[in-house]
Amino acid sequence: MGEDRGNTRTVDGQPRGAAAGRTADPPAPLRGLDAAGGLAALRGLLARPLASYYLLISSAGLLLVIGLTMVFSATSVKAYAEEGNAFAALTKQAIFAVIGIVAFWACQRLPARTFRVLGGPVLGLSVALLVLLNLLLVYGRLFKTDPKIGPFEAELLWLYLGPIGLQPSELAKFAMVLWGADVVARKGVKLGWWKELATPLFPVVGLLFVLVGYNDLGTMLCLLALVIGLLWAAGVRKRVFAVLSVVGLVGVGLLVAVASLGAGSGARGEANYRLARLTYFINRPPPDECGDPCYQADQARYAIDLGGWFGTGLGQSRTKWDWLPAANNDFIFAVIAEELGVVGCVVVLVLFAVLAYTGLRIARRVEDPFRRLAAAAVTTWLVSQAVINIGGVVGLLPITGLPLPFISDGGSALVVTLAAIGMLASFARAEPDAARAMHARPPARWVRLVWAPLPPLPGRRRRPATPPADRGSVPRARTRRKDDDETAPRGARGTRTRAGSASERRR
Repeated sequence: MGEDRGNTRTVDGQPRGAAAGRTADPPAPLRGLDAAGGLAALRGLLARPLASYYLLISSAGLLLVIGLTMVFSATSVKAYAEEGNAFAALTKQAIFAVIGIVAFWACQRLPARTFRVLGGPVLGLSVALLVLLNLLLVYGRLFKTDPKIGPFEAELLWLYLGPIGLQPSELAKFAMVLWGADVVARKGVKLGWWKELATPLFPVVGLLFVLVGYNDLGTMLCLLALVIGLLWAAGVRKRVFAVLSVVGLVGVGLLVAVASLGAGSGARGEANYRLARLTYFINRPPPDECGDPCYQADQARYAIDLGGWFGTGLGQSRTKWDWLPAANNDFIFAVIAEELGVVGCVVVLVLFAVLAYTGLRIARRVEDPFRRLAAAAVTTWLVSQAVINIGGVVGLLPITGLPLPFISDGGSALVVTLAAIGMLASFARAEPDAARAMHARPPARWVRLVWAPLPPLPGRRRRPATPPADRGSVPRARTRRKDDDETAPRGARGTRTRAGSASERRR
């Protein structure tokens, strides 16, 4: 045949013997997948004009999907046993999610000046609702009757107007962001004086703390973190934070003490459950002596332990069957840990970390002081609430009863949270690079009508105009020298030298 079998070539054209004597090079696509290339690609993605917007939408959207899934998993069995419909809680939460998406869409279309105008009215509405809620609770305690007057009815943290119920404390968070950012932005550099902080910021914040903390200590701590984040973004001096910390600790102590007098969810003559949660967290007694204050924490830890690394499987939790209280709300993170394991918990934590990074990135990039302060306050609010909830579930913080944003079952919290995300999305589109990119290649008209209009172009900082030249009666270049003889007749040179005369001619 004439074929040389000893020199048979491989597919890539190299002799078989040569290919066997050395290690084959990796394929070309795998050579660039090193750490430096990955970091460079990540920096390139983050440098894109609309990176903040897409990061915000993706992280919030994934958290919302996880929340709807886990609410169904935590409530399906109990809802089927009690109501005969496993989708009852999911349907209700999905309706609130749709309302929240509409609120997100509306807030994304609003300009910054509209948010500043809405701050005062929204704060006044939330204060009025909180006052009404607390008055109804006090009325029910004093007269030993249902806390109901006319169409209004109170139930701990909820205020009902007929079949419609809402939590005024959730609205108070968003109101504090809008009003506080507007007030601090108007103060500007005057925030260095205590008088400017004392009027009207501190009195309103104190009133809001009392009205919220009377029923809900956890929400008051979230509001405190929100105010601290707002002032930190404004550059307030550190001594202000020291004073706020002392005042906050004193306020928490008073609210814990009045729980034994029947304030809020406390009962006169019974054990102070708020104090028990704090003392048992600091100095935990043996399990047989702890009783009810440790029951929720113990069941949450059992659920986390059962989950392991990869979980028991979606829908396979056993502690949610009336073993873990508030499995669909305050302790839904324990259900995630049991069903999805450490992997699922890490995914949730990474999404909240991305949300925190994106919010602070927006606050750093926008030019408007109100947008910067509001973005920092919203980010502090959502992240601090997630940290307080998750810390209480895993045992790193005392249990406060705060829901987990986007994930816990609850209509008011979900709608307000999505509205706040819509405001952040509006700010992300208003970043200078994002606004220029969108104006350079504007989307179709129907897209702007359905989704959101174009953001305003960033203002160009003009250099201050050069002051005009002195337009006196005699120009500077033609002023007389000191040795000129003003009394000399016209045309006479007097004692001027040729050098002086030449100098004047050069002028």
